[in-house]
Amino acid sequence: MRMLLRGAAALAAVVTVASLTSGAAAHPRTGRAAEATGTVQASAAAQIPPGVTAGVAVYDREAGTFTEQVDDSAQFRSASVVKLLLALDFLWDRGPDYTIPPADRARLEPMLRGSDDDAADYYWSTYGGSAIIKRMTDRTVLGLRDTAPPPAGYPGFWGYTALSARDTVAIYRYILEKAPAPVRDFIMDNLRRSTRCSATDHFDQHFGIAGAFDKPWAVKQGWSGKYAKGTCGSQPAVSGAQAAESAAPAPRAAAAVDLTRPALHTTGTVGPDDRSIVAVLTLHPVGTSYGKAYTDIGRLTRSLSVPGAKRPAGTWFGTWGEFVNVRRGPGTGGDRMTQLPAGVEVLVGCQVRGEVVSVPPYTNEWWAYLPQYGGYISNIYISSPDNRLPNVPECPA
Repeated sequence: MRMLLRGAAALAAVVTVASLTSGAAAHPRTGRAAEATGTVQASAAAQIPPGVTAGVAVYDREAGTFTEQVDDSAQFRSASVVKLLLALDFLWDRGPDYTIPPADRARLEPMLRGSDDDAADYYWSTYGGSAIIKRMTDRTVLGLRDTAPPPAGYPGFWGYTALSARDTVAIYRYILEKAPAPVRDFIMDNLRRSTRCSATDHFDQHFGIAGAFDKPWAVKQGWSGKYAKGTCGSQPAVSGAQAAESAAPAPRAAAAVDLTRPALHTTGTVGPDDRSIVAVLTLHPVGTSYGKAYTDIGRLTRSLSVPGAKRPAGTWFGTWGEFVNVRRGPGTGGDRMTQLPAGVEVLVGCQVRGEVVSVPPYTNEWWAYLPQYGGYISNIYISSPDNRLPNVPECPA
């Protein structure tokens, strides 16, 4: 459910320092959107970057209260977050042992772990499409208030299902607190095994929660819009299966949910015993690159008050360039692990001297270790005026 349009980063960015500590460099949220919509806005810490529209909810299960609520009833197109409802609908009332046939297990696991779109297409078309959403909203035990099927004219587009941050919290609360144990364990175990690379289109899906906090966490991410081709993985990315959304007619102005601006959502649980439920749904200006949206939702998520969360050690820096390789060692001969989204912000744990890299007129022998990737990138691609990054220690021998 995603469309592609390649963007580019400017070489001039290499002279701009973008060293950011966790939770920094975002602008405080104003009350304007809440006043316009009449929704309640209460936030201890949430910082929403300029140009970003967000619905945010953080629920502390231990205390039984929200620590963050920003426009949490606002409807967004769900993108792949709706796959939680597809899985729940399939698993509902499957008998005393909730046995999952092997063929369905082979679909559900990559749908939950890697956000596989083909599996979502199968469940949507096989089990009634929009009727799935009606069944789920009719089940009062879920407590869904803002969820709605795709708008008229888009019956096949499951990613156009309307969803809010507070409804997303309600879905996770049902899974964790009310669902039969086999259902809870199956869904949460797969979300804990979220793969960095999406199964369908090679997007790096470890943004937001997965980048802001150390494990334990469990995530179901979503993205939708005109983003550049995904570059995640050790092999060159292919154009991917984008037909579902790229074939969609132009969004109608009358649609209640914004179908135009690029969407990026991070949802899941954080901390021991899934203490906090986090839902961050965002829309970005038309033309925003995946790396920019990835960075902005990361900054927003890092700013939140999330009880039980453990923040990763290191310093955040911006990067420049496209197709920047993450290598297993500090040299171009090291195995390529993946490629970064263009211009994305990365967490640097330490740095080490390695192979000299040249991008005229610049050369640099320093390499940054990215603990969340378990690999290295040349410092030449980090937005800092110095070859050796300031305030970053050298890696142990």
